Amino acid sequence: MQKQHIGGFDLAYQDRGEGKETVILLHGFCGSSSYWEEVVPLLDSCRVITVDLRGHGQSGISDSAFTIEDMAKDIHYFMDQKQLENVYLFGHSLGGYITLAFAELYKEKLKGYGLIHSTALADSEAAKKNRLSSIEKIKKEGMHSFVDDLVPNLFNPERQVELKEKIQTAKEIGYETSPIGAIQTLKAMRNRTDRSDVVKNSDLPILLIAGEHDGVIPKEKVFIQEAPHIQTETLPGSGHMGLFEEPEKLTYILKEFIVNSQ
Repeated sequence: MQKQHIGGFDLAYQDRGEGKETVILLHGFCGSSSYWEEVVPLLDSCRVITVDLRGHGQSGISDSAFTIEDMAKDIHYFMDQKQLENVYLFGHSLGGYITLAFAELYKEKLKGYGLIHSTALADSEAAKKNRLSSIEKIKKEGMHSFVDDLVPNLFNPERQVELKEKIQTAKEIGYETSPIGAIQTLKAMRNRTDRSDVVKNSDLPILLIAGEHDGVIPKEKVFIQEAPHIQTETLPGSGHMGLFEEPEKLTYILKEFIVNSQ
């Protein structure tokens, strides 16, 4: 892992491959750049940068509370320092919320973007209550207990035995999340705004990917808009973790999107 100082802390990242197109991948909550380990080698015609979001993986964290917009600004600051322009930005779950905020604030930096198991919708009242319950669980029981409960529910329930090793890998990645980072990120997700209009009114190509068996963000919350600039795809064997569950199919979709949006 390399690190880039972006203000009050260091952002950890990996920069691999080379090619005409640059792709930046943002992981989900309690994840890290390691979430993309099966995807990156398959994006063999691109330069691929994977980032540990603040408070996750090997990245640092600021002392104060932060927002989804602040996390998008982290990526913008990072891109400016690396002189990155005209990139494709793809975000998984939490990473999708950040991707949308980035697209709203800095669309001139993008050639296209995608949400993977993510949504432009704000949290429902029930989801907001669940965020608070998660915060209390982390405070009382710590990250290991929280992650042990969280991660299996992210995978297709019909493939739990088959995916046992990948579920364990995702847990071990989650254990590395800073408790403070997790708590502040839960607050940021809880407070995020609805960005349906960003998707609807975009003049950039957008890719929306859903899992057929996603119990966290079902298809109807992913595919909230239909328009010529929006491509929608479903991973038939996936829950909320297509990058683990169907990495080959996911990567094929990403590559086709990049080629077709030239």
